[in-house]
Amino acid sequence: MADGAFADAGRKLDEARSLAAENPDLWLAIARLRLRGGEHLTALEAADRALAFGPDYAPALRLRGLMVRDAHGTRDALIWFEAALKANPDDPDILADYAATLGDSGNARAMLGAVRKLDEIALEDPRGLYFQAVLAARGQNFALARSLLARSGMAGKGVPAALLLDAVISLSEGNADSAAVTLEALAPRQPANARVRELLARALLAGGREDALIRRFGPEATLPEASPYLLMLVARAYERIGDRAAAAPLLARAYRAARSEPVLLAVRDRLPQPTAGVRRAFWNDNSREARKQAEALRTRNPASADVASLAGDALLGAGDPRAALTAYALASEVRRPWPLTRKAAWTFARHGNQGADELLLTRQVSGEPDTASALVTLAERQSARGDWRRAVLLLDHAIGLGAGHDPALLALRLRAAQELGHAGHAQRLAAALAEVRPRSFAAR
Repeated sequence: MADGAFADAGRKLDEARSLAAENPDLWLAIARLRLRGGEHLTALEAADRALAFGPDYAPALRLRGLMVRDAHGTRDALIWFEAALKANPDDPDILADYAATLGDSGNARAMLGAVRKLDEIALEDPRGLYFQAVLAARGQNFALARSLLARSGMAGKGVPAALLLDAVISLSEGNADSAAVTLEALAPRQPANARVRELLARALLAGGREDALIRRFGPEATLPEASPYLLMLVARAYERIGDRAAAAPLLARAYRAARSEPVLLAVRDRLPQPTAGVRRAFWNDNSREARKQAEALRTRNPASADVASLAGDALLGAGDPRAALTAYALASEVRRPWPLTRKAAWTFARHGNQGADELLLTRQVSGEPDTASALVTLAERQSARGDWRRAVLLLDHAIGLGAGHDPALLALRLRAAQELGHAGHAQRLAAALAEVRPRSFAAR
């Protein structure tokens, strides 16, 4: 498995199965092999077999926790990690995953406790220092975060999450050039990661490299998928070099109401070939070819959640929402990130099942409570049916996460305050909205 020789590994495991078919460690190895080979659905079955033969087998409980986290969110996963720790309280891998899950669920205090326990049992494990760096950065103590991250050595080893944290710290410390260098190295490794690209654009602008920003991201700003944030950054770069004519339409697009319709994503360098092939077919207005490619992939890889998700996109683009939802449901058994939920919820809402739409969004917010865009989307659904109190709770949480600069969010929160008769809140929100909402653009 370590050498990537999956077929040989499979034959060895088949031999082992003939000798000890009820060994939980055997089934755990089978689950890991299937995950490495992209057979996500059958990996779930193998993990369950491992637990059937060893209900208190800590490594299998840990793997099941990771799977539950991917499919159902951080809160549901915690009980699996807690069970794994009960079975083996001194396993550093379990403690590390438990700490990360606590942090992603918003429980920083408990995360710090788990990290300290990790340091006690595995003093040389770099993850303890890395997690402390994350906590320090979230607490705005960037000097401490920098020190802890450097001591962990993980950024120097090229770990993507550590590189991203390094860039965020550099930006916060005013060292935009250093952040840009780090992000320029990371972006090609993660071609589909929009956050990395947006942070790189921000670093270029903060470093006074307007020409480089326009050269790198100007073409991307013309794409339908360009986010309001990226549009704003490119527009500001044009403003700084005195090209207001180029900046104005980008600013207008940035402040337009958020789009609700799906858009076709660009074909980027280094994308996996199946993803690039399907996107290219759609860009060529050949939805039949995109669907054909996706269905062929599913035939070859019926247990892959990634293939099921891609097939869902192809089927939706080809005008078959029912088949798309079936594919999305299959993918979500293994992995349910916010983009997948958003596509499935949109499809339900546009094709006659508002209840399923809201249920999906509610589950998403429950499992990943710190995804601001999911909170706002659910708040929009709640407000549409007049449940302003719940909408307020969701919007206030999103604002607490840093989304309070969004004019659309503030406008909805203002409407909620007015509907609930909260005059003082409405007055303050109106003032905040006036600060972030741009004046009308006029020709000069």
